[in-house]
Amino acid sequence: MNIHKNARLTPLRREEMALSVIEGRLSQAHAARVYGVSAKIVARWVERYKAEGSKGMIDRSSRPARMPQATATSIAERIVALRRQRWTGSHIAMEVGVSPATVSRVLKRAGLSRLKDIEPAEPIRRYELEHPGEMIHIDIKKLGRFSQVGHRITGDPQKGKSRGAGWEFVHVCIDDASRIAFSQILPDEKKESAIAFLKAAVAYYASLGVAIARVMTDNVLRAEGNGACSQGLSVRQHALAA
Repeated sequence: MNIHKNARLTPLRREEMALSVIEGRLSQAHAARVYGVSAKIVARWVERYKAEGSKGMIDRSSRPARMPQATATSIAERIVALRRQRWTGSHIAMEVGVSPATVSRVLKRAGLSRLKDIEPAEPIRRYELEHPGEMIHIDIKKLGRFSQVGHRITGDPQKGKSRGAGWEFVHVCIDDASRIAFSQILPDEKKESAIAFLKAAVAYYASLGVAIARVMTDNVLRAEGNGACSQGLSVRQHALAA
């Protein structure tokens, strides 16, 4: 049995306190002051030690011996079965004829409180191509451009203004097989910038002796004209849905 979270004394200290009273070294009132508890608590542990010895010094469960309101096993099993069919808690309560609180308690005990607990997510299965250059992934991240912190940090709207504040765009690509990355910071994500980055990326990997066969990207690079660029570089393009 675990010690109650609000208990002032451990079982060992309770026994020590009880023995100090039983052996006449301390009165119950004195023991209460020494151990920082009430005289009533001292009396309780003294009587329990007399009746049960050291075994009586541990906390007893507050759970009643009988629980007439406990959910029947058959009902609990039905609640769990319906949950595994992806029923919601409120629907289960109406179907079984118990309160939503009862359903919640049963599902919590069964570890099925959330629908995603019914079918745990499958482990990530990362595909990986065998040879460098077979496919590169391209993405663009938007970053704020500023030279100093603004008024939200300083609290002064008259100070902290950055000249030339705006946005910059980090164009990034990574080779699927080798995980070697290449990136550039460009002023925008327009067609011209995207095409320029694709050319620069292909040239970079070529300098490493890697020929790019395919490019996987999102809708950013599906602008008009990029297809022609890919064909000119002998690269096949694979676009991901937005």
